[in-house]
Amino acid sequence: MSSSTPFLSEELFQCSVCLDVFTHPVSLPCGHTFCQSCVLAQWTASGSSHCPKCSAVFQETPDLCENSFAREMAEQIRKQRGQKSSRPVQANIVFCDMCPLEKASHAVKSCLVCVASYCEAHVTSHTSRFTKHTLVQPQSMDKRICRIHERPLELYCRYDRSAICVLCMNAEHNTHHTVPVEREWMERKTQLLKTQTDLKRMIMERWSKVEELKHSIKLSKENTEREMAHSVEVFTTLQQIIEKSQNELLRKMKHEQKSAEKHVERLIKELEVEITKLNTRNSELEKLSSSEDHLCLIQAFPTLSEMPHCKSWSQISAHTCEGLELLRETLNAAEELLKTQIHSATKRELEAISHYAVDLTLDHDTANPWLAVSEDRKSVSDGNVERKFPNNTQRFDMAPCVLSKEPISRGRTYWEVGVSGKTAWDLGVARKSVNRKGLVTLSPEDGYWAVCLRNGCEYRACNRESVLLSLKSLPQTIGIYVDFEKGRVSFYDTSACGHIYSFTGQRFTESLLAYFNPDMNDTGNNNAPLVIQPVRIDSGARIYDTVTI
Repeated sequence: MSSSTPFLSEELFQCSVCLDVFTHPVSLPCGHTFCQSCVLAQWTASGSSHCPKCSAVFQETPDLCENSFAREMAEQIRKQRGQKSSRPVQANIVFCDMCPLEKASHAVKSCLVCVASYCEAHVTSHTSRFTKHTLVQPQSMDKRICRIHERPLELYCRYDRSAICVLCMNAEHNTHHTVPVEREWMERKTQLLKTQTDLKRMIMERWSKVEELKHSIKLSKENTEREMAHSVEVFTTLQQIIEKSQNELLRKMKHEQKSAEKHVERLIKELEVEITKLNTRNSELEKLSSSEDHLCLIQAFPTLSEMPHCKSWSQISAHTCEGLELLRETLNAAEELLKTQIHSATKRELEAISHYAVDLTLDHDTANPWLAVSEDRKSVSDGNVERKFPNNTQRFDMAPCVLSKEPISRGRTYWEVGVSGKTAWDLGVARKSVNRKGLVTLSPEDGYWAVCLRNGCEYRACNRESVLLSLKSLPQTIGIYVDFEKGRVSFYDTSACGHIYSFTGQRFTESLLAYFNPDMNDTGNNNAPLVIQPVRIDSGARIYDTVTI
């Protein structure tokens, strides 16, 4: 038996519908054979069961019997095709489909329409005949051929989102929405161009942000270096002044000690003189008392019996504690100097954070019905009467409070509130989700970071435990600064350039809202409003009135 198999004729085993070698061949009662998908597509398209070749019509849809002989022959033909189209296998090299097997040349172009690759000689002939065909760099055409029908993938099924051939459309994709690959390519290309435009815009925005961040970190470094230099200068000055004060204090103490020593030495000399005088008188008295001369004793007695004139020493003493008041006076002077430096540092701090000023407004929907909010939503006070508003979930129903309209969710924020003429108020920030119903407890655990005034002069920070604050003057304007990322909320007396209190090390997990409580006017001396004021920078050189958070 010969080892070689003669080539089979493809026409004998070719479907008359798709004009290709059978795929899953089935036979009809009339004896004709077709691809299963082809005959089913024909019946679906015509609405009747008939033979596509002899036009025989079947009253009932016949059972399709597999033609095993035709299937085996079709498989043999496909194997022969594989042998005929085999090429030397080399990595990333495509060969010309038109050249003989033994003289296969490297392809220089591939045609997407013909689904074939051509060498230099054959591509010239192809281009002269098919001017509208699309040529691309040589590539494998296997992915452009339907694996079932071995036809070019010319259509795109939008239902299955896959490329199909014409026969696929007549079979399992006959009810699906299909379009030519070129049309889908045009639409996808338009989408890609739009996406590419968006990507370029996003890239440009991010490069712009990179430059902005680089510039910001450069400015931050310059500011830090400037502040470090200023801090070194301040502390160097303080050290020099303290050292000078210390040296002056020691000099004064030594001087006072020497003065005290000289004073004591003078006293000792006076005492020694008096002791000598008294010793002399005592010797005279002893001599007289031992004399037997009666007349001599009687005559000398009036003179020697009198005590010598001496100073009274009972009230005279030497102090052992010298210079204590000098230390206190020197420390008081150092304290005043330190207060001056703290005032200067706070003023610089306020000038820096005022650049984060925002334009806040009050939210009517959160205001307690007893409060009166101004039309410009910049001030609030006790309205003395209860207004009728919808009792929504955002509104405080018992506590006389109101929140800002604008949330604080990132970065740094600063605003100022006028409190002139008030004897009671609360100011600060609150979590957006705080409960507005019932009594309000001011503490970070309950979602509030605030300071308050009571009785006209009693200031407190509402931390876990109330912190009594000692302020030298009554603030007229309160500055509030929030650093969201660092978890910091600080309060300032802007008129006195003083720091009041800071909540530090907090962790904000949601947006914050500015919190205002003008308190009630039950006693008649708290009718002044809380007023959101524009922030002035550099002594009024610049005003931030409308800055979006």
